[in-house]
Amino acid sequence: MPFDPKTRQYRNFSVSNFQASEPEEKEEQSYRVRGYFTTFNEPYELWPGYFEEIDPHAFDTCDMSDVIMQVNHDGHVFARTRNGSLLLAFDEHGGIGEADLGGSKRGREELYESIKNGLVDRMSFGFNIADDGFEYTVDSDGVYHTRITKISKLYDISAIEGFPANDGTEISARSYFDGAIKRIEAERLQSALEAQRAMELRRKRMELRAKSMQLRH
Repeated sequence: MPFDPKTRQYRNFSVSNFQASEPEEKEEQSYRVRGYFTTFNEPYELWPGYFEEIDPHAFDTCDMSDVIMQVNHDGHVFARTRNGSLLLAFDEHGGIGEADLGGSKRGREELYESIKNGLVDRMSFGFNIADDGFEYTVDSDGVYHTRITKISKLYDISAIEGFPANDGTEISARSYFDGAIKRIEAERLQSALEAQRAMELRRKRMELRAKSMQLRH
């Protein structure tokens, strides 16, 4: 299997519409930011030869009871759903996070200004995949295609500093595993596929044997 459901996953996305809102004249200063933390039905490359996409219904039964907003998943909380400073929504394009960063000095003076000035322009989210929450295939070229169909828990959305994994697209993603873990996961996936093929071969042999016995009688 390509994922361990007990392991928290992370995905980074380059989102050009992650931006700060501008308050109207005479209004109090607003520190709200908004952007897509994931998209649906858009394959992205986790690592060479391994593509992933997220199903539009992946969040239908997801536990989103207390989701926080961070920077680089570093543990500092800038907003959270539990107190209403973080709002989550979904449309046909993906998952949207809207956060009020006015609750802390660091949020107002550092993160908000960085987003407003375009220095931070991508997001990420931390989550668990359900035991039966993914499908995968391997095409004739040996390229893996995984589709996440059920996310069991959403922990956080995060503003991400630095360069997107793929600067040429609106959405990009990369695995947080190091190279060794990537190889292990690829080997596990290959083993699972080989076992599936072996089971299918055994099933066909049993069917042929059953037909042969019927013909004898």
